[in-house]
Amino acid sequence: MTISTNDFQYISKLVLDLSAIVLEPGKEYLVESRIQPLAKKEGLDSIEDLVKQLRSGPQNGLRSRVVDAMTTNETSFFRDIHPFETLKKFVIPDLIKKREAARELNIWCGASSSGQEPYTLTMLLRENFPQLQSWKINYISSDISHEMLDRCKKGIFSQLEINRGLPATLMVKYFERHGTEWQIKEDLRKMIEFRYMNLSENWPIMPGMDLVMLRNVLIYFDVDMKKNILNKIQNLLRPDGYLFLGAAETTLNLNDSFERMDYKQSGCYRIREGQKACNL
Repeated sequence: MTISTNDFQYISKLVLDLSAIVLEPGKEYLVESRIQPLAKKEGLDSIEDLVKQLRSGPQNGLRSRVVDAMTTNETSFFRDIHPFETLKKFVIPDLIKKREAARELNIWCGASSSGQEPYTLTMLLRENFPQLQSWKINYISSDISHEMLDRCKKGIFSQLEINRGLPATLMVKYFERHGTEWQIKEDLRKMIEFRYMNLSENWPIMPGMDLVMLRNVLIYFDVDMKKNILNKIQNLLRPDGYLFLGAAETTLNLNDSFERMDYKQSGCYRIREGQKACNL
């Protein structure tokens, strides 16, 4: 069944209000493909019935489940390999050198999705920088989807997900097989604190970050929200810290305090020297 214009507009506004994610006209197919299964799961016959229930009053978390359904979770291990090569060859060695006295690193992944990116980074650190095992690593990974956060905490992946980008050597070394699924080992799961966070709302208090991973997230927001998020990151990031955005994303004309680093297709940024914190 094709979604009606009124139902599409209602869901678009609901998602915008709750998450700041923009669903422009032309995305009807996306709403249909994501919301129809949710309607069925809720015991409803159609998207129209689901919208009627949303309009009727309290829905025991149905609004949040709609946002969860509309959150894009396209990801894979070592996605777009260049950023991880940059982390391995340049960024992490630089941070180790600069933080050697304190022996502490603060890392934030701003979109956990189903866990491939945050766990990719744990494997990268474990494989290439064994000295960090004696350091204090404060690693936060957040997401707006409670369902995805539950998946991340369990660290369980299907064979198809494992096949997407994960080298066999790392699979054998860092995962345990459970039937047709694979679970990342407990010591790596314990490295990350997974927490709920809505980027469009007030951010919780976090320590100054050495590394922020926010790849392929800004593309879902309008210009004002992109500026707002980058301003907050400017205040959160330590002056010599690093920000990673997606290949199709930029700080250009959004926040001039950031400069792009000349690392091949990495989406790596730093705060320009002499820039002050942004007044919010």
